[in-house]
Amino acid sequence: MEMSKCIAFVTGGASGLGEATVRNVVANGGKAIVADLAEERGKALEAELGDQALFIKTDVTSEESVQYALSEAIDKFGMVNAVVNCAGIAIAQKVIGRKGTHGLDAFSKVLHVNLTGTFNVIRLAGHVMQQNEPNKEGERGVIVNTASVAAYDGQIGQAAYSASKGGIVGMTLPIAREYASFGVRVMTIAPGLFHTPMFDTLPEAAKVALGAMTPFPKRLGYPQEYAHLVKSIVENPMLNGEVIRLDGAIRMQPK
Repeated sequence: MEMSKCIAFVTGGASGLGEATVRNVVANGGKAIVADLAEERGKALEAELGDQALFIKTDVTSEESVQYALSEAIDKFGMVNAVVNCAGIAIAQKVIGRKGTHGLDAFSKVLHVNLTGTFNVIRLAGHVMQQNEPNKEGERGVIVNTASVAAYDGQIGQAAYSASKGGIVGMTLPIAREYASFGVRVMTIAPGLFHTPMFDTLPEAAKVALGAMTPFPKRLGYPQEYAHLVKSIVENPMLNGEVIRLDGAIRMQPK
């Protein structure tokens, strides 16, 4: 798919990896839907990018919210032919800590947002994409999910986060196989340590130390590098049913 013809529904699109993706889609002539709960940031991004962007307040865990957002996107742009799932949350909590065992509600919430939310968007967007006219390759759309290296190298305190991202890795191939029947590709990116808003509260020395854990380049990843990989996936029709680690060769230590 050509990026200039891309109409991308980007969850978590108001900040971090999602925002970088929205900006890259628009910069390459495509259109982007900023699907996020952060209303102030989302509206500001829409105003900055103009007619090629649309902010819709969206809760990825809600069927009604996602259906409404997809409907609004189609009303404005005529279709949705790309989805980039960046919405997610993270917590750090040991299974057995000083204050007792891991909260079950906290564990469930992370899975609900990261895994169930991603699946919710995949199922509803896939249904919509079935109606698209195929291009010359027979392609009707592409879905890019966001996992994490924590799916493979989860650290102590990341049980919930790793489980949620491991679930995204695990459902990539079966959904890609199913969606192949109507020409929609499904891919997943597993980023390493990236400079997203969750790192903004850390001192600069801590950011440098974290970045130095990456073999090369010895720094935190830039959200634009994630967006660049999304572009490559969108444009390359043979990329399907796979998880790509985007991590500078990092393998996380236990803690």
